Amino acid sequence: MKKKFYQDFKIGILGGGQLGRMLLQEAVNLNLNVQVMDADAEAPCKNLVSTFTIGQLTDFDAVFNFGKNVDLLTIEIENVNIEALFALQEIGVVVYPQPEVIRIIQDKRSQKQFYVDNQIPTSEFVLINHKSELLNYQNMLPSYLKLGKAGYDGRGVMAINDTKDFEKAFDAPSLLEKKITFEKEISVIVARNPSGQISVFPIVEMVFEPQYNIVDYLISPAKISLETEKMAIEIAKKIIIKLNMVGLLAVEMFITKAGQVLVNEIAPRPHNSGHATIEANFTSQYAQHWRAILDLYLGSTAIRTANAAMVNLLGEEGYNGIAKYQGLEQLLQMEGVYPHLYGKKFTKPSRKMGHITIVENDFDTLKQKIKTVKNTIKVIA
Repeated sequence: MKKKFYQDFKIGILGGGQLGRMLLQEAVNLNLNVQVMDADAEAPCKNLVSTFTIGQLTDFDAVFNFGKNVDLLTIEIENVNIEALFALQEIGVVVYPQPEVIRIIQDKRSQKQFYVDNQIPTSEFVLINHKSELLNYQNMLPSYLKLGKAGYDGRGVMAINDTKDFEKAFDAPSLLEKKITFEKEISVIVARNPSGQISVFPIVEMVFEPQYNIVDYLISPAKISLETEKMAIEIAKKIIIKLNMVGLLAVEMFITKAGQVLVNEIAPRPHNSGHATIEANFTSQYAQHWRAILDLYLGSTAIRTANAAMVNLLGEEGYNGIAKYQGLEQLLQMEGVYPHLYGKKFTKPSRKMGHITIVENDFDTLKQKIKTVKNTIKVIA
């Protein structure tokens, strides 16, 4: 990859959403020649690259034909055609993260089995192929039923509290995961380059919006004990090493009331829980992703201020149509507050339309600013 900073070294991203958009913003700083493919003709990345290809990410021919014209291929979403990625490797295209890694992660069932096989702590679960099998696992209730494939942002997850919920359950390959009581949900983002260097971002604490099960806001660094921090970091490192993965890996975990750290899910790409790093850390997760897959020295992940937060900006309930941002001017008057709008033309309830980063040394002031931000900006139509 000697030509990686020159225009004849071509990089492709599968996926043109907000994660791809923020990857492109960092790519400009390194003079990278990047092209994007997405199924949505109006994807957020559309107008930010010289070459934007419309194509289904799960279609073999679309992925192969796009990828064969680049030197290095990466992803911003894991729901892509794995067979095409393997075929591209065969003709000399470098693919990071590697197809074998994506194959494990894109199916929550194989993810869970990977944890068991590698002695990585996770919650109790069973695999089922049809909802009729739920009758055999009444002792697992209350639980969560998760589709093996295609679930994201709270979709494809269903609470199964008692046998009355069996009828409405997914009738597809899924996993039934025993509900656990936990004190906090955290995320650890870890990066690894082909040379084997590993770097970990400070742990963040996530607070979820209950109706849609999407992150409402997060706080960095998480307010946890040093012992818990050490356990979580070691688990994240172990996962990326066992996967032999090159790239950026987000590891979502539960901290139980008994002090256990259990892995929930992982994502082999930049992640919603890492948005705050753009302003809050010396190296953002997007810059780190490029450093990792280009085999560059991984940057410092230290936080610039004592505290930071990220607030997700979701489409308001009751609004469908061309997006309008109410309260943006007031938000821009706030010190240490940085809005990021994703360029999505249309809004709908719970759609991720942007995020707001807050940097603040005083923790009580940070919490107040989170409330103010949430009450100030709204996405309507």
